[in-house]
Amino acid sequence: MASLREIRRKIKSVKSTEQITKAMKMVAAARMRKSQLAILAARPFASKMERMVRDLALLEVNSDVVAQKEIRIHPFFDKRTEGAELLILVTGDKGLCGAFNSNVIRAALDWFRQRRGRKVYCVAVGRKGRDLAHRIKGQEIEMLSELVGVFPKISFAHAELLGQAVLDAYLGKGVSKVTVLYNEFKSVATQRLLTADILPIPVPEAASERLERTDYGFEPGRQELLAALLPRHIKAQLYRILLESQAAELAARMNAMDAASKNAKELRESLNLDANRTRQSLITKEIAELVGGAEALAA
Repeated sequence: MASLREIRRKIKSVKSTEQITKAMKMVAAARMRKSQLAILAARPFASKMERMVRDLALLEVNSDVVAQKEIRIHPFFDKRTEGAELLILVTGDKGLCGAFNSNVIRAALDWFRQRRGRKVYCVAVGRKGRDLAHRIKGQEIEMLSELVGVFPKISFAHAELLGQAVLDAYLGKGVSKVTVLYNEFKSVATQRLLTADILPIPVPEAASERLERTDYGFEPGRQELLAALLPRHIKAQLYRILLESQAAELAARMNAMDAASKNAKELRESLNLDANRTRQSLITKEIAELVGGAEALAA
């Protein structure tokens, strides 16, 4: 049985841990609220940008169909059957956020395992993903770029750096597909692991989609405008994904620290009971010894 001094030392240690986890929970909650506002501001822009790109691409498809030409809108729309694939792995920079990082890492390992024997590239965002990529990189897996230490202060400049590295690889290295693996923020209690293909962009089908009859004016031209918008569209989508992952990580950390605080409180209360029982047993033992000594003196 542990001594009273050891139990009190454990109580002090658990109480200190409980204070730390409560503070980390409050910090994560404050940062998460700011991240939620950033997501609400970024989602409409990314959605409108995607809609604009799709409408312009559909106009190109319709014009090519009328002119009976081969449909080739832009290299970002080309479906490539050959070439290496690229994975954008978005994780956190730190731990203590439950299964946030482990879920992404497990899915990334499955993604690499399915492409065993094929050349793949990797772009890592977050220290945990960077460490994984460095552990498994070899002849088949090549690390192109890394972005660490950016959470929880994501800005559009980070998305521009990431997007430029991805576009350079897609155009310069003949990458056939660009896939991003990240956690999407659904609510404070829920984060959803997503795998999304961002390149090539799906070509809209003229027969399946209807474009609203609007009188558009293009300067300097429709193709030039589409070529200028596509890189910005990719970077806007990556910016939204980084914000989603940031908010999901903060929510996961807040929930993990809340659970840790509750566990520490329960452990502290259990140790207090053990300390009280130990103290009571010591008092009872001392009383019994005094009574026994008094009886021995009386005899």
